[in-house]
Amino acid sequence: MVNLKGHKRPSELQRKIPDASRRVLNIQLKELEDHELISKKIYPVVPPKVEYSLTDFGMTLIPVISALGYWGDQNEDRLIRVILKRISE
Repeated sequence: MVNLKGHKRPSELQRKIPDASRRVLNIQLKELEDHELISKKIYPVVPPKVEYSLTDFGMTLIPVISALGYWGDQNEDRLIRVILKRISE
């Protein structure tokens, strides 16, 4: 289970999504912030410390994301077959 409370530093997010480049992660975080799904707090220290957290609005997406995850888990075998079939074509 993912902890939805609290703050995440960019390095924590990068470790959870190792295939995403730092640039892509920053672009996506900025977009989520622009859509008011996450908030960004910058601490006035050197080097700058940055933390992200879900907004109340962002929390409203959790049931939707959970439902998609459940659907994916229930259909994993079929999805794998479809993906492998496309790769081999």
